[in-house]
This record gives sequence, C-alpha cells and structure tokens, in this order.
Amino acid sequence: MEKKVTVIGAGNVGASTAQLIAASGLADVVLFDVIEGVPQGKALDLAEACPLYGSASQCTGTNDLADTAGSDIIVITAGLARKPGMSRDDLLMANAKIVGDVAEKSARFSPNAVIVVVTNPMDVMAQLTLKVTGFAKDKVVGMGGILDSARFRTFVAMELGVSVQDVEAQVLGGHGDLMVPMPRFTTVKGVAITELISKERIDALVQRTRTGGAEIVGLLKTGSAYYAPAASNFQMVKAILLDEQRLLPCSPYVDGVYGLDGVCTGVPTVLGKNGVERIVELKLNEQESSDFAKSVNAVRSLVKVIGL
Repeated sequence: MEKKVTVIGAGNVGASTAQLIAASGLADVVLFDVIEGVPQGKALDLAEACPLYGSASQCTGTNDLADTAGSDIIVITAGLARKPGMSRDDLLMANAKIVGDVAEKSARFSPNAVIVVVTNPMDVMAQLTLKVTGFAKDKVVGMGGILDSARFRTFVAMELGVSVQDVEAQVLGGHGDLMVPMPRFTTVKGVAITELISKERIDALVQRTRTGGAEIVGLLKTGSAYYAPAASNFQMVKAILLDEQRLLPCSPYVDGVYGLDGVCTGVPTVLGKNGVERIVELKLNEQESSDFAKSVNAVRSLVKVIGL
C-alpha cells in the first residue's frame, strides 16, 4: 500500500475513522494514542478484520509519533469529549494543549501531509494546528461542516419523507451553536427546500441541526457522537487520497474571500490531492451575511482566548 493515513486519538471517533479507512483499502493506517495498549489492540483487531473486508490495508497501533512518519494525511481526533451540559467552547483550553502538542510533533515526521482537524472546538483547533505546524494554509482543514450538513440532510429527509441521497445541504460558519445552515442552498433533487417546507419548519430543522451534537450527548449521557463524525472524516480522507475535487463544507483558513482576513471557518471547499484546492464564495443575502458574521466572530473570540 503506497498511501499512509495516521489517525491521532484511538477513542470512538478515531477508531471508527481508522476502521472506515482500513475497510476501504485506500491506505495503510497508523492509529496513535497516548494510552499504552489501546491503539495497538484496536489496530490489531482492525488488521484481523481486513481479510474479511477484502482489504490489503496494513494497520499499526502505536504510542510513538515517530511511527507516523511519512503520512500522506493526518487526522487529529485526540482530545476530551463533551459531557452533558458541556459546550464545545468549554473544551477550549484543555484541547488546545493536546492538539497543539500532537500537531507540532506529528508535522515534524510528516512535513508533506495534509492535516484534517476534528477535535472541538474544531475551527479554533484547525487554526491552532496551522500556527504550530507552520504548514501552508491549503494543508490544514477542519472537519465540521460535513458533519453539520449531514445532520441537516438527515432532518430534511425525515421531514419530507424522501431519501437522504436526494438531499444536498450547505452549512457555513463555525462548528458550534452559531453555525449557519443554508436553506437557500439546501436542495432535494435540485429543488430548494424553501420551495418545499414552511419557514416555521425550516427554522425548527435549522435549530435541531445546530444542537445535533448536544442532542446525541444528552441521549448517550456518557459519550458523544462518533459514527457520523467518523464518516465525515472518511469522506475528506477519500477526497484527498483519490484527488476527487469534491466540493464539501469544510473549515479551511479563509483569507481574502467572504470579506475575511484570516480565520478558519466553514465554507464550501474543494478538496483534492493538495488538500484545500480552492474555496467557493457564495452570494449571501443580508440575513445570511449577518448570521455568518456572528458565527465567525464567535470563532475569533475563542482564537483570541488561546492567544493566536
């Protein structure tokens, strides 16, 4: 296998991400965690599953970042998960220390990698990763919008009684309570949902999307979402490995478009072999622009807290 993907963090999100990559056969997988035995055990389990997947991927677990050397993609999931009543922002300082450390060290071993940041608060962690690694801005991208849009797609499909395969959604802004689901750019087989659903119901779906993560945390009580986040990670990894040039809602470093002068936040992003190939700028109306600005400002406020 010529391609190598490192997943940092062997918790539910990281292990599930590694499982999807291993099952696809697209790359060898290195699973890193600081807890001795955990990444080794999960990687061995995955390796033993590969014959059943029909995959030739090799899976390695490690507590040593040196084993991640030469990675094409690094997916950072390491960090503390939310508990009931905890917002993404509450995780800020603890996760900044974790992410800053692993990002800086892993970048030394894989200077040509594309880094996908998952740890919350995701937009801030992506900007921190960009800073501590010194990577070019196209080589670091956060995963938030794909998950948010998948949730929006799910709720729209439920509302209309249609297949989620026919629903496409767009979400802008930070991956948090002020994210901006975009009804005008959310469609069912090309028809905007503003033509299919009442404003009252759209507003309810938007709100449920914004609190989608917290809804799952509340139900689980002892954990947070991981199936959909892992699937979101895999869609990004696949787009980069196969140079798919997919237009996806991600969180790159936005500078010079949308009137922004340098911040990681959710925008339509083309992903390919070089990472962020380009950013697509939508023409927003007054309300959309206002909501987007509020979301971006919330990200900026957290960026300032950690001194970036």
